[in-house]
Amino acid sequence: MTGSMRTIAMFAVVAILIIGTGILQSWNSALLILNMGLISAVMALGVNLQWGFAGLFNVGVMGFVALGGLATVLVAMPPAPGAWAPGGAWRIIAALIMGAATIWATIMVHRRMVKGRARALVTLGLLVGGFIVYRMIFDGGVAFVESINPAASGNIGGLNPGGENYRDYGWMTLIAWPVGGLLAAGAAWIIGKTALGLRSDYLAIATLGIAEIILAVMKNEDWLARGVKNVIGLPRPVPYEVDLQNDPGFVERVQAWGGDPVTASSIYVKLEYAFLFAVVLVLILILAQLALNSPWGRMMRAIRDNEVAAEAMGKDVTARHLQIFILGSAVCGVAGAMMTTLDGQLVPTTYQPLRFTFLVWVMVIVGGSGNNLGAVLGGFIIWFFWVQVEPLGLLLMEVVTAPLSEGSALKSHLIDSAAHMRLFTMGLILLLVLRFSPRGLLPGK
Repeated sequence: MTGSMRTIAMFAVVAILIIGTGILQSWNSALLILNMGLISAVMALGVNLQWGFAGLFNVGVMGFVALGGLATVLVAMPPAPGAWAPGGAWRIIAALIMGAATIWATIMVHRRMVKGRARALVTLGLLVGGFIVYRMIFDGGVAFVESINPAASGNIGGLNPGGENYRDYGWMTLIAWPVGGLLAAGAAWIIGKTALGLRSDYLAIATLGIAEIILAVMKNEDWLARGVKNVIGLPRPVPYEVDLQNDPGFVERVQAWGGDPVTASSIYVKLEYAFLFAVVLVLILILAQLALNSPWGRMMRAIRDNEVAAEAMGKDVTARHLQIFILGSAVCGVAGAMMTTLDGQLVPTTYQPLRFTFLVWVMVIVGGSGNNLGAVLGGFIIWFFWVQVEPLGLLLMEVVTAPLSEGSALKSHLIDSAAHMRLFTMGLILLLVLRFSPRGLLPGK
């Protein structure tokens, strides 16, 4: 089978799985799998840019995804009443500028002064003094913002101009998607400048640790996005189901086809989400393919395969690694903003390493590292099994334990263990693919 025929066949299998879910279970379930599959495919593309193009082992995926979700809150939500009064959010911004200026001044002094005791003392004095001033400004602003109606807000809010009618400005959420990419790219630049000189295993440890720092900040800094109290009710770029159900024209069209307006409204909303996510995925995929087949892409693969030879040819390996690290992280940030939009809320505690690091890496490895279409395929397949394995595992356990009596301890144990079928299945899929197709289902050339 040729490469193109294999690709078509694999994506046809994915389509059959999703359509089969709609026929055998419900179209709502099938479309939810499709939407999360589209988002997972975008995440997998971001990781594939870093690993498949340049061989960068980034296990801090969840940090960049979380920054994308944070961008949705900071852009699409309205400003919290009173938070921007004197002494509040403006004071926090001034403190952050002060902190950045302190770091910049310290770097400049360290570069310009002659190495010695004087440089060390001046550097230390700038850092300590700047930190003290920063905390004096910052702590007061945080206390002011977090004291404003903490049960309902207690944070700075976002840029939505709608006020109480902020949900009418759902298009602001679409603006948050590229902003999420920019926020993740900025964090990736900072991380890359400090960590990309490390060996691959140390880079993995560093990115994982920095991702945990990002999550810790999101969970503990209530002024930013309410911390673990979560932000709910994010505006949506698609209609609300209740609005469709109250629309006489929509209800009339659905009833003319013999459908239920409640079910039809949910399906309609999911289809609109699927269209938006598919547009983003296709756009990123086209750009990734153009980059892969360009001279820049060939250079990145040469660096991936042999850094020493690439350096001997005059290529700045560290600078190119920084470029691809920023690009891949930006794509993950866009995916994080899309996912928060779909959820309609920001819940920092849901950003778990298993979901946003292990799963995405399995998607890339199973789909085919170095192949953009393989990363997309892996995103759909792995997410489908991640969702469907638990109910199928429960059904399997019920069939296996059917001969046992209802009070059997073994039967109860096996049925309760069905939830662990997810982890078992992910590991089994990974092992089978590595055994029979070590380069993935759609290997990169």
